[in-house]
Amino acid sequence: MALTYEFLMARAEEAATEAREAKLDNVRHKALRSEAAWRDMAERTLKVDEAKERARFEREQDKAREAAARASPPAEESS
Repeated sequence: MALTYEFLMARAEEAATEAREAKLDNVRHKALRSEAAWRDMAERTLKVDEAKERARFEREQDKAREAAARASPPAEESS
């Protein structure tokens, strides 16, 4: 199962809620660390997704340039 940005942010929100509702300091600190970790994972997932999309776009651009180069006749040399 791939972890999505939305899933990770939902877990971060749950941890934030747990921290706000915690009565004990150690429980609050644990929840805050958890929230920070979930948010960090969410941000990294977002960056990876953006990099994948950028790479896909660049591959499509390369394919289009290659197709255009194959479709155009070779330039004639002048003497």
